[in-house]
Order: sequence, then C-alpha cells, then structure tokens
Amino acid sequence: MSASDTSAGDPRHVLVAVAWPYANGLSHLGHIAGCYLPADVFARYHRISGNRVLMVSGTDAHGTPITVKADQDGVEPADVVNRYNPRFHEQWERLGISFDLFTTTMTDNHREVTWELFRALHANGYIDTRTTEQFYDPQAGRFLPDRYVEGTCPHCGSPDARGDQCETCGKTLDPIDLIDPRSKFTGATPEPRETEHYFILLPRLQEDLLRWLEGREGWRGHVINWALGFVREGLIERAITRDLAWGVPLPPELDISTPDSQKRIYVWFEAVIGYLSASKEWAQRSGDPDAWKAWWLDPAAESYYFIGKDNIPFHAVFWPTYLLGSATAESPPLNLPTNVPANQYVTFRGAKASKSRGIGKSLLDYLDDYQPDELRYALATILPEYNDTDLTEDELVRRINGELVAAWGNLVNRVLAMTRKNFDGVVPEPGELDERDRDILATVDRNLAREAELLERVELRAGLKEALDAAQEVNAYLNATEPWKTAKTDLRRTGTTLWTALQAIAGCNLAFAPYTPFAAAKVGAWLGHGEQLEGTGWQRREVPAGSTLGAPTPLFRKVELPEDDGDV
Repeated sequence: MSASDTSAGDPRHVLVAVAWPYANGLSHLGHIAGCYLPADVFARYHRISGNRVLMVSGTDAHGTPITVKADQDGVEPADVVNRYNPRFHEQWERLGISFDLFTTTMTDNHREVTWELFRALHANGYIDTRTTEQFYDPQAGRFLPDRYVEGTCPHCGSPDARGDQCETCGKTLDPIDLIDPRSKFTGATPEPRETEHYFILLPRLQEDLLRWLEGREGWRGHVINWALGFVREGLIERAITRDLAWGVPLPPELDISTPDSQKRIYVWFEAVIGYLSASKEWAQRSGDPDAWKAWWLDPAAESYYFIGKDNIPFHAVFWPTYLLGSATAESPPLNLPTNVPANQYVTFRGAKASKSRGIGKSLLDYLDDYQPDELRYALATILPEYNDTDLTEDELVRRINGELVAAWGNLVNRVLAMTRKNFDGVVPEPGELDERDRDILATVDRNLAREAELLERVELRAGLKEALDAAQEVNAYLNATEPWKTAKTDLRRTGTTLWTALQAIAGCNLAFAPYTPFAAAKVGAWLGHGEQLEGTGWQRREVPAGSTLGAPTPLFRKVELPEDDGDV
C-alpha cells in the first residue's frame, strides 16, 4: 500500500520494533546506522503519513555482557543497568530517536509477559526439560553461561568466537561446539557436567516456520536467504534456561532450580519477548491496557523489526517460532513479523564496531562535535542495507558540507532571505507559471512519491537520495531563473520564481523530515506550517501567497574534521 492509499482509508497500524541494546556501554555509530536511525526514519515517515505507529525498545538488562561488566566493575548487574539506562535515554533524546516507549527487561511487566509466553509454549508441548552437558569452570566453581565461554569457531576458525555465536561468520553456536574452549572468568579449560534445563523443541515447529518463511515477499535477500538456509539445515532443540542468579526467574510452578543450581530464563529467549511486553507496558501507561492489541492481534497490522545482521536468527527464526507455538484457545495467535529489514555492519577503518572491544567512539561523543541532524543525515547516506559500509570521519564531513549544507541548508536560507529582501518576508502573489515553474513543482512531487515507495520498502538510503535530488533540482531552477537579477528588472517575475521556490521548498522539507526532524520543524515554522508534521500527510503543502514567513537562521553549519584521536 502506498502512502497516498492510506489518506483515503483508515490509518494503518505499524509496529516498529527496535533491537534492545545491552546495558554494558553506550551506543556507537555502528549501532545507530544499523538499527536505531533506520527505525526512526521509518517511524517518522509513517507518522507523517497519518499511520498509527508504535515504536518500542528498551535496555536489555539480562544479557551476559551485563554480568561480565558487573564482574569487571565489582558491582551488581542491576547497578550496571541503572548506570547506562539514563544515558540511553539521553542519547535518544539528543539524536531525536522517537520511541513511544523505551523501557527495560527488569520490569515486573516483562517478567509476567515472559511467563505468559513460556507457559503457553510449555502447555502446547513446545517446551520441556532435558538433561544436558554444560560447561563448568572448576576454578570458579560455577556453570558458565554461553558468553562466559570463548574459543575457536568450528565453522570459520576464528579464535575469538563466543559460546552463543561467532561474530566473524555469524553462525549460532553451543559452547560445547567450540574448539579449545576457555572460561572468560579464569581462562581455565571448562569441563562438561550434567545439568537439567528447559529446552524449546524447535524441530516440532520447523515445518510451520518453513512454510511461513517461504511465503515472505519483499525481504532483503541476505535476511530471507539466511533464515531459509538455517531452517532447511534442520532446527535443533535449544536450551532456554541457564544456571544463573541474574535474569527472569522461571514461573514458580515450573521452577526446576535446586539448592546447588539456580535457574533463570536465558536472555536469548526472553529478550525478544520485550517487543510484546513493551507494547503492553505502553498500553498500560496510555490508560488503555488493551491498546496493544491493535498492533499484535489485528491481522491487518504490520510489524517491522529493525536489527543488525547478527540478530537475524533470533528475529527471523526463533521469535517467529515462539509466536507460532504460543497460540491457545484462550489466547489467539500473535502477529508474525511483516519484515525483518536487518542491516549489515558499519566498519571503522575496516574493523567491525564493538562496544566490548572498544572500536568506535560513543554516539554521545559524536553529538558533542556534530548537530544531531548533521549526524543523522551523514549516517543515512551510508546505511549498510545490503553490504557492510566502512565509515570514516572524512566521509561524514564531506556529506554534511557538500550535500546537506550546500544543497539543502543554503537553498532554504537564500530563498527566504530573497523573499525578505524583495517582499518584506511576505509570500508574493505569483503570476502565470511558465513551463520551468510547473516542471520544478512536478519534479518535487514525483520525488516525494518515489521516496514514499522506497520508504514503504524500507529502502531508506535511496529514499534520502530522492530528497537530495529534489533540493538539487530546485537549486538548478534558481540558477536558471536568476531571481537576484530579475529583482532589478522584473519584480513580478521574481515574485513568481520565489513563490514557486517556496512551494518546492515545502515539498523538499517534507522529503527531508524523517531524516532531519529538527531542521524540518524549523522550516515548517518559517513557512507557516507549524513545527508539527505528524499526521499532515505525505504530500506537498501550499505556502499561501500573502502569508508572512519566519525569519530564517542557518539550518546547518559547516563542520571541520575533529582533531584525529586515532578513532572514528
């Protein structure tokens, strides 16, 4: 469905589900370009178009990286979460990431929703106990969760694979699979010991999942091909509890903890349930506890999961199996993902960004050097939608100065400045439009329509190019009509040119709005449209003749390359 279709009917319900960051460090630009900025651009487009968006995420409080960080700092895991969660909120606010709710997995609500799904899968025969071998560190005297085991990947030979996944080749792993395993605690060679855990019986859901995956349309090739290949290789039963003291406990009636072994629901199972628990928490906060159902139970609703490619198995395979397997007579089936537009990696001088390895400065560091819209624009031009993208600060600066400032910021300021100079800031009454006038307005409208089609398909990088191309065409129109010259000889023609340019700028502002929301609010106010674009519809709005324009200030500023500190 196109944006124009929605204006004639009921608004669409669009769930924008965004990866949950671990509370072990601040986000870097790889995270932002990987999922948070794309999700926000997509959500803002749909809000402008008049659709009902619910954009949720939160701090992943129970991942092993949090307990590792807590061990390193000598504090409790909850202390680590409480340290970083406010900083996440700060970075979202400063960058303009417009969550409807950003919560944590430490809430009572998340525990209860996790239990609901666990109980449903257990009742339906898709969760059961198994006695299995798990690595035990004899020096530390404790069982080791997946990420506390490192070793050589059996698939690609990387020497730094984690017990749950190899970052080099992307394969999901079991710690027992690792070659030359070692404990992250002590460096000792762990030994396998028997322990009882709950497993999700994925093979029982394999055929249903495969049929669903084979029916997906419009998914990125690297996502659907990976998911189909993974499932066709054969799903295995996977443990979903661990011997831990930190995490969501088991439902009391299903608890299999022993005096020597405290069990917790493992993070890779419960974290994705956060999309559902956050939706329910948002509904409770809104005063309508059933409001979440419009996004989760209505088959016409849409759900998009914005993640990095290392999270494909959890969102394109495991999460759909939970949803398929949890329906009961009392609980209707929950909506499966409409799309999982996972991005590839952003690399920094050839190395993959990593909080744990300290590669890539934090987002808040960048926001000290760049305006938020400047950073958003530059990152949006290199979104790694289909291939890994290498990022350098030189490229950021080039994009900001050569495109955003030169093509868009200067266009707005010179047209508004000429209108103030020649018409006292009042939008002139146009004469009869000539072919050039009509053509530029038609061009802007065509670009807006093409951009909408691209954004609907989550082709966000190409969508931004339509906005930039439109601004460059308006600049070319001004260079051809030369209103600064005709102002001396034909003021009526100048008025027609500036009226046309102002209409075109209104269209360009809409095109840039999902990417540069702070600037869009300013331009909207200057044009008399107001700062709020949400719900106005995805079409160019007229700037009426006779209306008074606001006094413009520079939208953006040219930036200089920050002093090189050896990082990016």
